[in-house]
Amino acid sequence: MAVGKILDGGKMRRFCIILIICVSFWVFRSGYAQFTPGEIAQREKIEAFLQTAEIIRAEDIGEGITKPKRLYLKLGDTEMSGAWKSVRGTYMGHREGWQYEIAAYRLDKLLGLNMIPPTVEKSFQGKKGSLQLWVTSKYSLLEIMERNIPMPTEGAAAVRIAKAKYLTRAFDSLIANMDRTQQNLRYTEDWRTILIDHSQCFHCEGRHIKRLVYGKKGLKEKKLFRFLPRRFVEKLAQLSFAMIREAVGDTLTDKEINAVLARRQLLLEEIQKMIKERGEDKVLY
Repeated sequence: MAVGKILDGGKMRRFCIILIICVSFWVFRSGYAQFTPGEIAQREKIEAFLQTAEIIRAEDIGEGITKPKRLYLKLGDTEMSGAWKSVRGTYMGHREGWQYEIAAYRLDKLLGLNMIPPTVEKSFQGKKGSLQLWVTSKYSLLEIMERNIPMPTEGAAAVRIAKAKYLTRAFDSLIANMDRTQQNLRYTEDWRTILIDHSQCFHCEGRHIKRLVYGKKGLKEKKLFRFLPRRFVEKLAQLSFAMIREAVGDTLTDKEINAVLARRQLLLEEIQKMIKERGEDKVLY
């Protein structure tokens, strides 16, 4: 029997409030609470809007070597904006690809991280590119450091920051993101972490399938993961070529997907070593 038929008026409203609180609590406890449950529920609608809305104006963002633009969109009475990239190739010695922005977002969804804003393919001025929803954040990590803004050191916000930090390191290691800068790591006013800028990910040459970006033998910095969501590790263990291909479509080549799977194995091995050294309850939550 439908809930609406057994609950009426005030009881129905109380039930919905309790349900929302329970869902929100589960999401925050699971370590995936960067976008809120309400925002996550709107993702498919936002993706459709980004793909179909009319571009009414554009402006240079003014950040980054790839000259991204901010596109302003309108469909009916709804207006949004997004960051658009069309870069593909080697720029200033760095390998770039707009398609990797989309692949990173789709893997974020597949693994349940909910840290990357909705990102779709969108053509502008005759060029294909990626369009990522423009998310208003309070600070970038760069601003925090330059302005000496104090970050929470205790309470729920401090725990949330720490969980997101280690989850970000694990995800960046999986997608071979060597470009996680202080500028592309953002925080909301309530200290949720938002990740942007993934056009330099998914390397598949030798060292990127033999070593992770982070961890005990990290390529970039020997920073550890320390603790991770149990559900994330379970999903990581279940990843297969077919699952990744279905999620990312043609945004990754077979070689790039196989490189993801090679790093997945390295990541799982490092997590198992952490569990052996410290105990499962100290590593997984």
